[in-house]
Amino acid sequence: MSNIKTIIVSNRLPIKISISGNQINYQSSEGGLATGLGSIFKNGDNLWIGWPGAFISCEGQQAEVTQNLAERNLIPIFLSQDEINMYYEGFSNETLWPLFHYFPSYATYSEENWETYKAVNQKFANTIISNSNPDDKIWIHDYQLMLVPQMVRTKLPKAKIGFFLHIPFPSFEVFRLLPWREELLLGVLGADLIGFHTFDDSNYFINSCQRVLGITSINNQILLNDKPIIVDAFPISIDFQKYHNLACDPLQKNHEENIAKRKGAAKLMLSVDRLDYSKGLINRLKAFDILLDKFSEYLGKVVFVQLVVPSRDTVKQYSELKEEVDRLVSNINAKYGTLSWQPIQYFYRSFTIDLLSALYKNADIALVTPMRDGMNLVSKEYVASKIDETGVLILSEMAGASRELNDALIINPNDLEQYVNALVEALEMPKEEQIRRMRAMREIVSKFNIQHWVKVFMQRLDDVKYIQLKLSVREISPVIKDMIKERYLNQEKRLLFLDYDGTLVDFHNNPLLAWPDADLFELLQKLINDRKNTVVLISGRKHETLEEWFGHLNLNIVAEHGAWIKRKGKNWQHHEIETNWKSDAYSIMHTFDERTPRSFIEEKSYSIAWHYRNVENDLGELRAKELVENLKYLTGDKGLQIMQGNKVIEVKSTEVNKGKAAKKWIDHHHYDFILAVGDDYTDEDTFKAMPKHAITIKVGGTSSEASFYLHSPTSVRELLKSLCS
Repeated sequence: MSNIKTIIVSNRLPIKISISGNQINYQSSEGGLATGLGSIFKNGDNLWIGWPGAFISCEGQQAEVTQNLAERNLIPIFLSQDEINMYYEGFSNETLWPLFHYFPSYATYSEENWETYKAVNQKFANTIISNSNPDDKIWIHDYQLMLVPQMVRTKLPKAKIGFFLHIPFPSFEVFRLLPWREELLLGVLGADLIGFHTFDDSNYFINSCQRVLGITSINNQILLNDKPIIVDAFPISIDFQKYHNLACDPLQKNHEENIAKRKGAAKLMLSVDRLDYSKGLINRLKAFDILLDKFSEYLGKVVFVQLVVPSRDTVKQYSELKEEVDRLVSNINAKYGTLSWQPIQYFYRSFTIDLLSALYKNADIALVTPMRDGMNLVSKEYVASKIDETGVLILSEMAGASRELNDALIINPNDLEQYVNALVEALEMPKEEQIRRMRAMREIVSKFNIQHWVKVFMQRLDDVKYIQLKLSVREISPVIKDMIKERYLNQEKRLLFLDYDGTLVDFHNNPLLAWPDADLFELLQKLINDRKNTVVLISGRKHETLEEWFGHLNLNIVAEHGAWIKRKGKNWQHHEIETNWKSDAYSIMHTFDERTPRSFIEEKSYSIAWHYRNVENDLGELRAKELVENLKYLTGDKGLQIMQGNKVIEVKSTEVNKGKAAKKWIDHHHYDFILAVGDDYTDEDTFKAMPKHAITIKVGGTSSEASFYLHSPTSVRELLKSLCS
């Protein structure tokens, strides 16, 4: 048996390759992801799969690169120039990037780019599959590879697969603009654990799954084919110790002295960004312009260092952005600058990490103000570098980091007045308050560092597989099915409790149209014809409806959760229960029915139900929660129960439930074989009432008192048919 290994998969390998003639140069990446995951992929048989970042067409060079990288536990995926253009530059960066950052007007929708994206994702998946064993742990990263989890899942059904999105996930109204939205969601749902930077992002993803795919979810758990998939927030961080140590390094002294000389007595503001429209460069420069215009006392007393890392400046939107930044910087320097002072020092290039560290350490104020960002680690790098605990961080509420670093000055980057006020507050902030805020943020970044992020994600992935394993043990496999059949055939007195909706038939948008079909009638008749069987149909439906549908069968029927009972060959019996409360319950439900298109109220003899199966998903869930809260005041002291079924809220007396009705059979006769099958909350009372030797089956893989579960009404019918055969 081969060792279980961990495989990291990302668009880029944690290494930069450059080719000069026949010379191939390798340079390790200093990025946060490479640092955090270095502890994983460098150990044992663990691997990292990705594109080496350079176009390598020569087969000889490809072979050489593959061999060299194998020694570092890296597996390269080589892309053609067309694939780079259409998969990476095209679909990933011209469709997904702008849309996910809420710039839909910048997004392009090319079928050719989409087909290439699919093909490259399949290339990644094939490489994972060919280097994996069935039990391996696979962690796939980011928006370039959203189809890969499902592609791998089809070939490696047992694998532990995690997926993490490093950019924001948009709200449904933005995400729905994608023509390929279903494919992307299903691709990601091949993972067992899906991670995002913030709770909002994870919530938007779940919401899109509900709206686009009609998938059921409970809290942060999505149920796909009854398999639980966890969706959660895992805020990424940095290697705190690395930046802390750099700031303490005496070899940084030269950089720090040069910075001090350049800024003089002025306060230093710092921004570090990649050239991108999501980073808020224009609004930042406008806010700085307004500051100098309105508060002339800061002229000559503040220097703003704006570092922009080059990115895709041959693309129209990026080249236009650079031109606008260049123009604004020139205008501000021309308007306010003097022979001895230049307000903005603007650099369009990358800086070494040493120089960057020195800037962080000596900056009085850091401006991290993107229009939209998944996390933005610059804010955390700045905090980690402030070893004297002074300095002020101004942080956009649109960055994921704002959820953790709430001791920063949090702003809306679109509100220029608030922006300028924050700049003034930062410039005037007393040292004591700076230290209080910075100390709190340093504690957070120190504790929740990149290593912690990796550990928590991997532990959670193990947890998810454990949850799935517990569920799979309960699933009725062929072996369990044979066991049930053997017990059934060997017993003389059998009792079968069968729920109707969601158990024997699928749910229908209109419950009154969920009629029994000829196949079901034939199945029930076979079960009834066996003299050893006592068959009880146990449902929450009206007794009139069940009489109309099943009255011709010699069948025991429990209706309205036990309020009405009909033993075979006899008339309906019912409890005399107080129902004065119904008018009040109806009145409350009516107000919600009036406010909720496509909902409806169903009144039964001893209960009343509000159905919202046809209501828009989010609205229905919201109204249901509101309705339950309103009904609590009515039911509290009246002996009533609120039942939350499948897209229905029902109020009934606590004097009746399916469990009490079931006990009318169990308590009066001894049965050798008892089977109870149901699908929702109301059937839990039946399961609880069963003796220990009973076989209880929940339809659907949610948590339950039942011993086993089946996927669907089709599976239930197959089981019952096998008993009859």
